[in-house]
Amino acid sequence: MASKVGDDPESLITLTLTYCLRNLCRTMCYAGDKNRPRLRPDIFLPSEICDKLVNAYMDLVHTDSDFEEYGGFFLLFSDPHSTRLSRVQLREDVVRDRDLEAIGKQDLIELHLTNCTNLSSRSLKTLSCFRQTLVSLSLFGCNNIFYRKGAAPLACSEADEEGRPVRRHLDLDFSFQGFSRLRLLNLGGLPTEVDVESLLRPLTTLTSLDLSGVHLARAAFLTQWRERLASLVLYNVDLCEDIALCEQCQTECWICLSSLWPPPSRHLDISRESRRSCKFKLTRNMLTNIVQSLTHLVSLDISGHTMLDNCAVPHLEDALGRPSIEPCKSSILPLRELKRPLQFLGLYDTTLCNLTHIPAYKVTGGKNEDQILNAIEAYTEFRPELAHRAINQLFDIARIQHCNQLLRALKLVIAALKCHKYDKSIQVTGSAALFYLTNTEYRTDQSVKLRRQVIQVVLNGMEQYQEVTVQRNCCLTLCNFSIPEELEFQYHRVNQLLLRILEPTRQDESIQRIAVHLCNALVCQVDNDHKEAVGKMGFVKTMLNLIQKKLQDKLCDQVMEFSWSALWNITDETPDNCQMFLDRSGMALFLECLKVRRSDPHPLGSKRGNGAEGEVREMWVVNLLDSKADGIEVSYNACGVLSHIMFDGPEAWAMVEPCRDEVMDRMWDAIQSWDVSSRRNINYRSFEPILRLLPQSISPVSQHWATWALYNLVSVYPSKYCPLLIKEGGMALLQRVLELQTSHEETKDMARKVMEHCGNFKEDPMDTGR
Repeated sequence: MASKVGDDPESLITLTLTYCLRNLCRTMCYAGDKNRPRLRPDIFLPSEICDKLVNAYMDLVHTDSDFEEYGGFFLLFSDPHSTRLSRVQLREDVVRDRDLEAIGKQDLIELHLTNCTNLSSRSLKTLSCFRQTLVSLSLFGCNNIFYRKGAAPLACSEADEEGRPVRRHLDLDFSFQGFSRLRLLNLGGLPTEVDVESLLRPLTTLTSLDLSGVHLARAAFLTQWRERLASLVLYNVDLCEDIALCEQCQTECWICLSSLWPPPSRHLDISRESRRSCKFKLTRNMLTNIVQSLTHLVSLDISGHTMLDNCAVPHLEDALGRPSIEPCKSSILPLRELKRPLQFLGLYDTTLCNLTHIPAYKVTGGKNEDQILNAIEAYTEFRPELAHRAINQLFDIARIQHCNQLLRALKLVIAALKCHKYDKSIQVTGSAALFYLTNTEYRTDQSVKLRRQVIQVVLNGMEQYQEVTVQRNCCLTLCNFSIPEELEFQYHRVNQLLLRILEPTRQDESIQRIAVHLCNALVCQVDNDHKEAVGKMGFVKTMLNLIQKKLQDKLCDQVMEFSWSALWNITDETPDNCQMFLDRSGMALFLECLKVRRSDPHPLGSKRGNGAEGEVREMWVVNLLDSKADGIEVSYNACGVLSHIMFDGPEAWAMVEPCRDEVMDRMWDAIQSWDVSSRRNINYRSFEPILRLLPQSISPVSQHWATWALYNLVSVYPSKYCPLLIKEGGMALLQRVLELQTSHEETKDMARKVMEHCGNFKEDPMDTGR
């Protein structure tokens, strides 16, 4: 069978790097001072390996909670004779001054630092070490890197690496003097106090400049790159307060700026966030001048601008003909001046994106799914405020309509959640979108690899945010997966997170209900080792605490029901968990529940409750025969308990009312109501308890229940249960059922079907596991 899109295995280099990072001292390192890893002296790693190793390390630190950060990791690359770094991407607050200092002797070509808020001006001095080799540099969001930390105490939220309070001083010593090879520079989010003109003046050879969110006192200084600059990003930039006074001044300014770019100019971004106040207004004349001046333009972003005059053709003209990207037919009048269609056009948060004829191959906007996905793709890394809104629009499409580019949508949302783990708005909208993008309607199109990535980012969100909306979205998304199969690769982690959610007994009701349901599903079809591990994590204690709280509040609801069901499953064939249940007064709590007639918990006591009086126990189980809770599970288990009691003979029935015959009739009715094709929250490792009920005449209803159970399991899960039934001698016992005169015809008919299923089942000749 052909693999699904995106289901390609990880590359060998990726698997090797991940293994080495998880086992540093068993592969390429030894434990040095303070138990920090040190590179083995006989190892040399070229840049192709080192670059990937650092980037893989950063990815693991940010996305895998089981991966422990190494305090001296970057010291592994301190000696350029044994390691070579050339292209490094670091992000978020895990990166500190000492990390950059550790690699200060490397000949870096590219260094991208994104939102590294713990870097100070110490790192500016380290940057100077790379001035002769650096070609591309990004300091996006590194707001503190232009400040030095003083030792004088000050009441503020900042602290040094030893936890001492510090205050910041602007570092005026740093200069880009000597960075002669630097071509690409991103200073997005540069603090207002920094004189950007003085800072950039030495960089005469720049070809790409990003000044997103930077305050520019005057635009004229940009003309120093008029012969070279091919890309300029001025997102959320008010060029100058003076030029906002009148349209004529603004137009003249843009004519001046347009002269910056003769032939080299290819990309211009003057977009802004529409909700942000801005004195600068883009007009039709300005846009026309820009397009006329930048003859080699291939990419233009004017998102967020509200046009002061009409740039669109009349509605009737816009509706003529099939949609076209030819400039001469453009519905945006200024863009008719283009020589050829643009590769990219940003129209997000403008009315222009709704027009029919847009001369560009890729457009961002809110008109349709394609524009929205383009917006998420374009703005995720450096503009989370726009990505958040675009993901929210994608959520509406997935919820109300239908997502036609499912794989692309999933990958983009996953990337946004990974990139902005600490952005609550992204986590809320992203987790909500994932719930709809992973539901049954889309499931067949998703690969195992992609669904695992979804699970990982969902768990990241659960770890980072205790907020109700994120927790609910994440739990609901996990419900879209086959449990426990698809969650087993993160089994320990997901159980830990669910128990942490359930620990406060006054948790939001809806989250409690979903989390308890997930807990129950996670322990009902796994082996005993998994159950014992979860029991040691506090599973039994947490469930009993929830039930106790419900009793105190006199609420016998689904949370209580699923809690009892979860306890039933986790104590099954696990003596240690049974002992925990008894040690924590679980039996006393169960007897309390018996007294509350309004409650309807799962029959835990029927299975474990030998300490309760037999008549009370049996009455309780009989009342559960008609339960519709958890599909057929409660009714099925209750009938199973009664089948064993009936098998013990009339003398074993302790109750006068209802009598044994009446209960057997109710059992027949219950079995008749079940759908034999039901998928089950159950995991049999042996059929012995069922098979003992087959060759007998004392309780035909018990025989019927056992035959129904086998028929359900071998027809729904043939590869798992046909071999087990054959191995345990089930065929001979079913033949006896056919031979017994006391067996009902319905029972015999099911027995034949079970034997037929097993007779037709062919084991996989490649399966060497048995």
